[in-house]
Amino acid sequence: MAVDSPVTELDKILDATKRKKPEELLVTYKGVLYPSALCRAETFQALDIMEVRKDDVFLVAYPKCGTTWVKHILNDLTSAVLKNKEEVPPTEHSPLLEFGVPEKFQKIKSFPSPRVFVTHLHYDNIPKAVFGTKAKVLVVFRNPKDAAVSYYHFYEKNPVLPNVSSWDEFFQKFMSGEVCWSSYFDHALAWNKHMDEENIMIITYEEMKENLLGGVKQIAEFLGFSLPEEKIQSTAENATFESMSSKSQETHGKLGS
Repeated sequence: MAVDSPVTELDKILDATKRKKPEELLVTYKGVLYPSALCRAETFQALDIMEVRKDDVFLVAYPKCGTTWVKHILNDLTSAVLKNKEEVPPTEHSPLLEFGVPEKFQKIKSFPSPRVFVTHLHYDNIPKAVFGTKAKVLVVFRNPKDAAVSYYHFYEKNPVLPNVSSWDEFFQKFMSGEVCWSSYFDHALAWNKHMDEENIMIITYEEMKENLLGGVKQIAEFLGFSLPEEKIQSTAENATFESMSSKSQETHGKLGS
């Protein structure tokens, strides 16, 4: 039986949410809100015991802080160092850790190294094995004012999330952490305490925007990837807003717009 692509699967999820009531769109796990269409308790429980390799790469960012952007860069860089580039398509190679069904953790055991994983989770909710193995963790921060505005529009336009009546209502929820993935500030403060650890790199959305090529170089160096200058250059060119938006329907289906 054919397996749906991640984009097709996402489109099915979006269609299914149309039949849900607003109060059914969110689920709480350990006091934190998550979109019920994408997250379930069993997956979080399986995540706690996930097997981690020392050459795994974890991208961590609060929602609307550059997750998709930097994920695209990481996929491009890691595909260049994989011996068998066709073995795992980029969209398959970086699942959001907290999304989907728990069975996926069996599947990702077969992924070739270096594997890329992406998450919005706070430091305390990251699998402990990540820090025990000293896997690489790339954390992306963004000015909270811009993150809040972007998140508000995301709430307004994303069918898996409940609408908010106004910016004022959303802003109060954002400041108090009553949004999916909880408080931006708790997230930032927790990671800030670990920014000097050798396996953790913190980069900002603003740094990347100001100097994309320099940001790609920094990331490649942090990961220990020895790649030719032409590859660094092409990765930066493929990660411009114009380049990524032109492929948004292909990479994100109905959510692309």
